[in-house]
Amino acid sequence: MSPTEPSPATPVAPVLSTEVREALAARRPVVALESTIIAHGLPRPRNLRVAEELEDILRSAGVVPATVAVLDGTAWVGLDKAQLERVAEDPAVRKFGHRDLAPALATGASGATTVSATAFLASRAGLRVFATGGLGGVHRGWTETQDESADLRLLARTRITVVCAGVKSILDVPATLQRLETLGVGVLGYGTDRFPGFYLSSSGEPVDWTVRSPEEVAAVMEAQDALGGPDAALIVANPVPRDEQLDPVLHDRVLDRALESCREHGLSGQAVTPYLLDQLMRGTEGASLEANLAAVRGNVALAGRIAAAWAVR
Repeated sequence: MSPTEPSPATPVAPVLSTEVREALAARRPVVALESTIIAHGLPRPRNLRVAEELEDILRSAGVVPATVAVLDGTAWVGLDKAQLERVAEDPAVRKFGHRDLAPALATGASGATTVSATAFLASRAGLRVFATGGLGGVHRGWTETQDESADLRLLARTRITVVCAGVKSILDVPATLQRLETLGVGVLGYGTDRFPGFYLSSSGEPVDWTVRSPEEVAAVMEAQDALGGPDAALIVANPVPRDEQLDPVLHDRVLDRALESCREHGLSGQAVTPYLLDQLMRGTEGASLEANLAAVRGNVALAGRIAAAWAVR
C-alpha cells in the first residue's frame, strides 16, 4: 500500500461489560436487551424498576442480561447499575437507531438504542439472542408516505434471533409481514399459527411456521448457520398471554378514533407513531402500557430459554 493511500478503517467493536464478556467466553447464555423502552418508553421512576425487573428475569434463569446503550460516544453491551440508572434518569439521553451510531460515537453523544441499533451492536458483540417488545414495521398509508421502520432492512442483514410480540397494531401488519418475506427474514410463531398483534395475542394474520419449544428455535438457528447464505435475522413471534392482552374491543375502538384524529390533525412521518401510542395510552386508561409490559416480560423470559438451549448445542 502506498504511504499516501489511506489505511482501511478498523471496525469499532462495542465494549462488553465484564459479566457479558466472561459469559460469552464460557459459552453461557446471554440475551441482549434494548434500552429505548427504559429511556423513552416508560414514565419515570417506573422505567428503572422495569429495567431491573427484566434483567432479574434473566439472571434468575441463569442467563446474563446485556442491556445495550451508547454512553459518551461508547457503545456498551451490558450495563452496570450506575449506567442503567443514567439511561433511566438522564433526560438528555437521546434515541438512537442504527443510522445514528456513527455520528453518536464520533461526537461523544449518549443515547438509548432502538431495535435496529441494539440488534446491530449485539450481533457485532457476538450475541445471538435479543428480546424486545415489538418490531418496527411498515406504516399505514405506505403507498403515500413510503414510511417504513429501519428495523426491517437492518434485520435482513443481521444474524440474530429476535423474540418479540409482533409489531404494534398501529402499523400495517400484513404489509410488514410481506416486507419481511421480501427481505428474507424468517418468522416463527411461538406456540401459535397467527402473528401476534403486540397488545393483542393475535393480529389475525397467519404465520407459515410454528415452533413449540426453545429447543426447536435453537434447531432452526443451527440450520440457518449450516445453510449459509445471507445473514438475515430470525423473528420469534411470541404472543402476549390472552389473559394479559388488551381488550380487543377496546383496542379497536380507541385505535380507530386515534387514526381518525391523526388524519384530522394532518400528522405524518415521525409524528404519527408517538401520537397514536399516546392516544392508545389515554384512551385505554393505561391498559395498553400494561399489555405492553406483559408482552415484554414474556419475551424476555422466552429469550432466556432460547439462549440457554442455544448455548448447549
